[in-house]
Amino acid sequence: MQKHVLDLHGFRHHEIDVIVENFIYLNQEEMPLTIICGNSEKMLSLVRKVLERSGAEYYNGTGHEYGRIKVNRL
Repeated sequence: MQKHVLDLHGFRHHEIDVIVENFIYLNQEEMPLTIICGNSEKMLSLVRKVLERSGAEYYNGTGHEYGRIKVNRL
């Protein structure tokens, strides 16, 4: 898997805050970043919360891209 992709499958909800925050700050030079959340609305919500708190510009995937979030910049 490429460096600029974070796949959250297998992570627990309580781990998401730290994992996503570290990922976006450590890889901010590699924009755009992709975060794979899967079909869990709870997981998508947790990731969006971190991105909004960080002031990130992002968009949610739709259609066959559902469950993915693209981060364009911080």
